[in-house]
Amino acid sequence: IPGGTPRAQSGPGASQPLGVGATGLPLPRFVSLKSDRVQVRQGPGMDHKVLWVFNRVGLPVEIMQEFENWRQIRDQDGSVGWVAHALLSARRTAVVPAWVAGKSEKGAARTLPLHAEASSSSSTVALLEPGVVCDIRSCDSRWCHVSVGDYRGYIEQAKLWGVYPGETIK
Repeated sequence: IPGGTPRAQSGPGASQPLGVGATGLPLPRFVSLKSDRVQVRQGPGMDHKVLWVFNRVGLPVEIMQEFENWRQIRDQDGSVGWVAHALLSARRTAVVPAWVAGKSEKGAARTLPLHAEASSSSSTVALLEPGVVCDIRSCDSRWCHVSVGDYRGYIEQAKLWGVYPGETIK
């Protein structure tokens, strides 16, 4: 197993990629789950114990390390494990994390506005609840143009998990 894990943060102030993996791709980097059933293992190989199972296609995860056909990933909660690379997609998605939305005075999860334009003063297209997965169409380092089902609009990049602060996506 390769030594040393890149130390990247996953919340506000998260770092840009710190290195390059054996595939020539940057580490860490965001990808999404290709399948609706992804087993996360303790180590890189089928002989390692299954720690948990993701049941949500499109969920963003962060690749931290590469070892042969295995990728060490981290989820939005900071949990780390290994998955087979064939279960991952380069398709970029993001999720509205509960820790960004916060809670209302009554304890209910708050929603975040999906704006018609890249401006907090523009009209609201939809209200996104924590846990909603968005397809990233583009990001300009401040705003991301996303789609959620039939809705398209803009959300502040800092309020999404699945894209680095300052990252641009075309």
